[in-house]
Amino acid sequence: MTTRRAALAGLFAFPAIASAQEAWPARSLRLISPFPPGGAADVLARNMAEELTPALRQSVVVENRTGAGGSVGTEAVVRSAPDGYTLLMGSTGPLAINPALLRLAYDPARDLVPIAMISTVASVLVVHPSVPARNLGELLAMARAKPGELNYGSSGTGSAQHLFMELLKQMTGVDITHVPYRGTGPAMVDTIGGRLAMMFDTMPTALPHIQGGRVRAIAVTTARRDPALPDVPTIAESGVAGYEGVGFYGLMAPAGTPAAIIDRLHREVNASLAREAFRARLVAQGTEPAPMTQEAFRDFIATDRERWARVIRDGNIRVD
Repeated sequence: MTTRRAALAGLFAFPAIASAQEAWPARSLRLISPFPPGGAADVLARNMAEELTPALRQSVVVENRTGAGGSVGTEAVVRSAPDGYTLLMGSTGPLAINPALLRLAYDPARDLVPIAMISTVASVLVVHPSVPARNLGELLAMARAKPGELNYGSSGTGSAQHLFMELLKQMTGVDITHVPYRGTGPAMVDTIGGRLAMMFDTMPTALPHIQGGRVRAIAVTTARRDPALPDVPTIAESGVAGYEGVGFYGLMAPAGTPAAIIDRLHREVNASLAREAFRARLVAQGTEPAPMTQEAFRDFIATDRERWARVIRDGNIRVD
């Protein structure tokens, strides 16, 4: 009787065991974008969701969880179950800048697992058309002649746009006054209106204003010229050797997510990046596809985190 009871118990338990071990994914996924709709992170998240939905045969739903420079949405992913159903569209601010700038309730390096790099994005230094400088050398000469009189806008203290200028100031010794805004949109409005002399902005959002003649491009932050603006030099080739500032975007998952799920997602993302139509779409939106191994992505984030921590420390940058 005891043997029969054990056998029956095992038989009735089988459905529960099978359910617990069901193939992933068995339901829809959430992809959290920690920034508002319309920005580069949100656009990339929606592009990636569109690619992953047929590949995984489950809906991938983008959810915007904004606040604290991307930290609110990032923490929501950290706190979620590590089961592969909640992912993060990670980027420069939350992963590489905020750890040195904010008191976080989590450590991105410890509490998140890199899945796959998607793309990098250049920023471009633009000036109001009334600014007489036609290149970076002339702009720096203006700043040296009038210390503190020229101003620049950013999307907020500690934002990538702020740190790109702080890095330039530290490498050249110029004094340009920072005017923080609540987002790049308002800063660009005031740059176009002439209330700001200049600002850094990401290529996707700056390009229409450059093409429309509302602002003038001076230099790009990447090590190579951007295909969208082939005639605009890099900051490094404009005389500031070694300068580089790159934004990045990639998928992340909570630490503890099964390796098999991470590997599957990594393969699917890189398969999308290998498709010419998807690559062309990213390039048209002003970003450069950047597939790499999970280990290389982890090292990339670590190097970027060290770079911006040094800029924050040397510039004594604090968030009030």
